[in-house]
Amino acid sequence: MLITVDKGIFSAVVRANRQIGQRFYRLTLEFSGAGAEAFVKFRPGQFAQLDLSTAALPPEETIPVDLVDTAQRKILLRRPFSFADITAQRGKTLAEILYRVLGPATLRMTTLSPSDSISVIGPLGNGFSVPAGKKMALLVSGGMGTPPLQHLAQFLTANYTQIVVVAFAGAKSASELPFEKRLDAISQELGFSLPEFARYGIKSLVATDDGSAGFTGLVTDCLTQWLEETRPSQQTTIIYACGPEAMLAKIAEIAYQKRIDCQISMERRMACGFGVCQSCAIGCRVDGSTETTYRLCCEDGPVFDGKDIMFRT
Repeated sequence: MLITVDKGIFSAVVRANRQIGQRFYRLTLEFSGAGAEAFVKFRPGQFAQLDLSTAALPPEETIPVDLVDTAQRKILLRRPFSFADITAQRGKTLAEILYRVLGPATLRMTTLSPSDSISVIGPLGNGFSVPAGKKMALLVSGGMGTPPLQHLAQFLTANYTQIVVVAFAGAKSASELPFEKRLDAISQELGFSLPEFARYGIKSLVATDDGSAGFTGLVTDCLTQWLEETRPSQQTTIIYACGPEAMLAKIAEIAYQKRIDCQISMERRMACGFGVCQSCAIGCRVDGSTETTYRLCCEDGPVFDGKDIMFRT
């Protein structure tokens, strides 16, 4: 059943489901036929809704203590996920989801095995865009905000070779960074700290609140210091960001003060994912007015111009 011309409900097959950290996993889905055609056009920043209602629970002894009470809850609604990687392969499309076990739905995701089928609605929403004349892109993620920016890194290096890309990744501590591993000391000295970005030839900077990896402090402070030291062109630079809302509000403030274009991927709880339930409203400014208008994260976003958002912080 198609939702629109470009969106639909498709069946995907699990190719892999790898644990990369204490609670971090990378799930690889394979689409074929109409699904492959739809998702090969998936733009960075868009998302898909996964049906996890039939996924099994892991063995009781492996369930984290903080999830024991909620693990048995039925998964009635689909869950939204952005993709970290999209690859076309001999008539099929492979899509990678980076996820963290935080609740009963993501807990069940850990039991998905190769050859399992899963229902996926998508592609949904509006993703990142690349304005004309840009020569530098700064990708700034906080915590689990990295997946759409990893996909954007792949997209930019494949389609906009004239753009220099630099990635910033922040977390509370090294163990909270949702990456497979850090590269060796020599690679880090050259600026290639994270393999997920280094694979595209992109330098990356890491920031942790406790100083256990990289810059000591917030990723927004790391970005500010980098901007002051590097002084990139205001007109030809753009910031792309995804992460906790307080971080995004600060990124938007920095971009406004520096007069740098900024696109932000927002997050809201979504019941449907395509504008019917109206549960994911985001307050936005109206040009030339003090009024606030409300736009839907699922349809108008999740990517918005940073200067338009009325953040809830």
